[in-house]
Order: sequence, then structure tokens, then C-alpha cells
Amino acid sequence: MLKGLIFDYGGTLDTNGLHWAEVLWRQYEAIGLPVSKADFREAYVHGERTMGRQSLVHPTDDFRQVLLIKSRLQLRYLVDKGLLDTDVYHLEPYAEQIADGGYQVARAVTQSARKVLQMLKTKYKLVLVSNFYGNIRTILEDFNLLCLFEEVVESSVVGVRKPDPAIFALGVEALGLPPEQVAVVGDSYTKDILPAHSLGCRTVWLKGIGWEPEEHAETLPSAVIGSLEEVTEVVERLL
Repeated sequence: MLKGLIFDYGGTLDTNGLHWAEVLWRQYEAIGLPVSKADFREAYVHGERTMGRQSLVHPTDDFRQVLLIKSRLQLRYLVDKGLLDTDVYHLEPYAEQIADGGYQVARAVTQSARKVLQMLKTKYKLVLVSNFYGNIRTILEDFNLLCLFEEVVESSVVGVRKPDPAIFALGVEALGLPPEQVAVVGDSYTKDILPAHSLGCRTVWLKGIGWEPEEHAETLPSAVIGSLEEVTEVVERLL
């Protein structure tokens, strides 16, 4: 019998299946930045790798600050590479607008996600497993989600990152349940579904707009959903 649920955070609870690159690209379009999507994606990868190498985020930073750091890195890269024709001193207003827009997306989606989690919490134990920068608890607190989880397993704290199944094993351990009584809900087939499946957990793939198309991956998950609101109904069928 299913007794516990492990949720991914980024792309699952804060965007309802939309990859954050796509969220930020839409902010670029909204403010009219003259950048191609291919160039933006290049800048996005640069920003993510830079944040992975350097300790730019503090434990007390909220999500708007995280987005501001990301946006500054992306815009500076675009200017330095000659892909964005503007003076470097004029970047900050753009970074602020991108961060504000992304933060409002996350706030709206997490409010809806909270309702789903509250319903699930009446029947199941909930744990969160996330690749993040050491401030996920601050973000969860800001969005009023922290109280809904038994435990939070964050990559930068435990020293292991998805797609390593070991980080999900820590989530299963935190639930105190055997893997077969746990379902993992996430938006990434490679980082969530595959490693969780390898442990013997059931899996619910929130299939939205990812970084790359994964058309042939539907056969492995226990269930595929298109919106987080479908989780409540789906997990009942996994009992």
C-alpha cells in the first residue's frame, strides 16, 4: 500500500511542469530583450554552471534573490559574448524585471501546489528531495510550504545530487518506509523518474515543457500527468 510521497521542487511545485529555462525565456520575451532563444539557452547553461561552481546563494536568500543572481549571470554573459547589444551598466533593470516576473510565477504556482499538498498530507507522509543551493528551506518557508513536509533533502546539504539514486534513497529513509510504499513525483524523466524507479519506488511523471523533448519515456513511469492537480487522483490508483 502506498504510504509516502516524495516531491521534487523546481519545475514541479513551482512551475507545474514548466522548465525554468522556459519560464525565464518568457520573461525575456515579455520585456522585449533582443536575444534569440538559442543564445538565451547558451546563457542559461552558463549561469547554471557558474552557480554550481561558486557559492553565490546564501541560506537566507529567497527565490527572488536566486532569480536575480541567475538573471545577472545570463545577461552579463550575453553582453560579454556580443549577443546582446547594450551597455553592461544598463543590465540591472532587466535583471530586476526578469527576477520579478519569475518570482510571481513561482508564487502563484506554489499557492496552487500548497492546496494539493494539504490534501495529500491527510493521507500520506510527504518528503521533498531537491537539487538546490542551500536555501530551499528559506524558499519553502516564504511560499508557506515547509510545514507540509516531514523532511527536506537538499543536494547541497547532503552532498549528493540528482540523478544519483542515493538522494532519493535518503528521502525514502526519511519517510521510514520501504521503497515499494513510496511514490516519487517529479518533472524530470532523467533526474526524477529513472533514479526513483531504480530504487523500486513508484513514479509519477509531471510531463510538461522540459529542457529537451522526451517523447518515448512514457512506458516507465507508474503514471504520467500533465498538471500537478492530477496527483491526488493518480495516487489513489497506485494504492
